[in-house]
Parts: sequence; structure tokens; C-alpha cells
Amino acid sequence: MSSRNSRRIRRRRNQRRRAVARSFLARPTATRARRRRPPAPQRVLPVVYRTLDSLGVPAMVQGRRMDVLAANKLGYALITDFQARPHRERNAARFVFLDDARTLYTDWERIAAECVATLRLYAGRHPDDPRLAELIGELSLHSDTFRRLWADHDVLAHTTGSKRLHHPLVGDLTLEYVVLAVEGDPDQTLIVYTPEPASPSADAIGILASWTHSTTGLHAAPDASHHPAG
Repeated sequence: MSSRNSRRIRRRRNQRRRAVARSFLARPTATRARRRRPPAPQRVLPVVYRTLDSLGVPAMVQGRRMDVLAANKLGYALITDFQARPHRERNAARFVFLDDARTLYTDWERIAAECVATLRLYAGRHPDDPRLAELIGELSLHSDTFRRLWADHDVLAHTTGSKRLHHPLVGDLTLEYVVLAVEGDPDQTLIVYTPEPASPSADAIGILASWTHSTTGLHAAPDASHHPAG
């Protein structure tokens, strides 16, 4: 296939994604607000990286559109190594709907619904975010479940809760989580997962921590490939 044909196919695919995204993001009002300037790139403060490294439980920082900005070793080991992915794929919603999250989350349907409700909340705050439109278009094209849940128009911010997982290394575990605001950036949150003390889940996290200490590929601090997220 020639490079010209390849570019034409990519252009058509992107146009289709944008069209789908516009239909899903469309407001009920007759007119849309003037397009806003793109927001400044998000940066994770050094103190937040140090906080991640100091925690003995899984934790990660999420930004706009549920982009994963950073995590500690346990956070990457628990969910997936986001930093090993291309930057556009370092997104929790994309992982839930387009990757192998069904095998990780025991209650995947609930996690998926909460994910869409979180994206809906962000869309209400930033309806003209072009990267949000791109993400919604991609998820809408490739996930029937996402399209169904998005059409429900549920909006909810989850600040506490629990998740049941089946981890490929340590098996079944149940973790409570809390979502904490990061001062200075209203679209940046710190998510911390904790097991019940002296429980099988706590033992599983201990085993996972031992495994992360024996590896060198998982780091909370930014590496040479790190760039601020938009």
C-alpha cells in the first residue's frame, strides 16, 4: 500500500472518529460556546512523585480525561504498566474498554459504568476539549458497551469505593480506594488503594510488593520518555 493511500485511510478514520465524537458530545442547546483555548499541559509535582514512592500501597495520579499521569511501582503492577505504553494510550478509560481489563476486574461492568460517569462529569466541565472528543470517538467506535453506557447520561464523581480484582500474579483481592484532590490542579487526583488489614488481600499486596522490588522496570518518577500531559 502506498504512503498516499495510507494517509488517506488514516484521514478517513480520524474524520469518522471526530464525527462519532461530535454526535456523542453534542449539547441539547441550539448553539455551542466559542471554542476555548487548549488547556495548559498537566505536570505532576515532584512532591507528588515523592508521595507516590513513599506509599506502601498501590497509588496513581489521574489527570484530564482519566489520563494516567504517574503511579508508584505497586500501582503499575496492580493495574498495568501505563508508562510502557505510547502517551496517547496512557488512559484509564481506554484501558477499561479497549484492553484486557475484563480479565482484571471481577466486576468489570460496574467499573465500566463508573468510568463513563467520570468521563461524563469531565465532559460537562470541558465540553470543548479536542482530546476528549478524540477519546470518545475512539471508544464509541470500538466498544458497544461504552456506547450504551454513554447514552445513559449518568454523571457521578466517585471519591471512595471498592474494587474486586483477579490479578494474574497474586489472584483474587478486594481493595478499598480513595480519590484525593491534588492542590493546584482541579483536574488532577491521587487515587490510593488499600486492603483490609490482616486479610488475604493484604497478603496479596505484600506478595506483589515483593515482586516489584525484584524488578527494575516500574518507577513512579518520570523517565526519559515522560512528557507533560495535555
